[in-house]
Amino acid sequence: MAGKLYLCATPIGNLEDITFRVLRTLKEADLIAAEDTRNSIRLLNHFEIKTPMTSYHEYNKIEKAYQLVEKLREGKNIALITDAGTPGISDPGEDLVRICMEEGIEVTSLPGPAACITALTMSGLATRRFCFEAFLPREKKERAEIVKELEKETRTIIVYEAPHHLIRTLEELYAVLGDRRIRLCRELTKKHEEVFPTTFAEALSFYQENEPRGEYVIVIEGKSRAELKIEQQKEWEAMTLQEHMAYYEDQGTDRKEAMKLVAKDRGISKRDVYQALLER
Repeated sequence: MAGKLYLCATPIGNLEDITFRVLRTLKEADLIAAEDTRNSIRLLNHFEIKTPMTSYHEYNKIEKAYQLVEKLREGKNIALITDAGTPGISDPGEDLVRICMEEGIEVTSLPGPAACITALTMSGLATRRFCFEAFLPREKKERAEIVKELEKETRTIIVYEAPHHLIRTLEELYAVLGDRRIRLCRELTKKHEEVFPTTFAEALSFYQENEPRGEYVIVIEGKSRAELKIEQQKEWEAMTLQEHMAYYEDQGTDRKEAMKLVAKDRGISKRDVYQALLER
């Protein structure tokens, strides 16, 4: 029988956050696939785990994934760990899981630490609805497109950033999203854990005098629905009825449904829309 892939969440700082189930799985697995074996050996040594390790990272993730699948087919059980947190969250584990699913290999996830959830729950911002962007793309065009998409996001937004890119990212988000309440979370679960309640403007002013240190999780307040509705109403009113109709029809909406949507957007009756279109 084929083996199983175990996604094992490891501490993001405090070693006491590892679960008993993860420890047992790491000890009993035939092989541990680690994002950085040099980093993970310290964790394994701390808990006296002797299971063999192999590297699985961004630069070998596809080729190595198929090698690991072969071992799984042979009946080996493999534990996947990342440098910190839950495998598959903003790391190459995502690709290994996808390939295992395509190849019919069983995958299970052992829950545990995740920096995004840790930061969100202690941010004091809304937690019922949120979106996770991880690290914004480095490619300039794609990055600008994603930041623009976030402009109208009503859910709480979570972004990762390294200290040497923090100021640039805050500037870009501020320029598009406007000033918002944010939380800058760093050193999570560690001795010097910090949650900095601030705004984009205040944070940029602060970091003109203070060098960013440590890996950051930026938690950003979503745009209020009331504010978004007002902005959308202004956008509709700036359009002619023909332009408004074309907006929906260009998306494949039939004319009858487009008239209904236009009427709803503008707060008028469908008959008024029909009559106005006839008059033109």
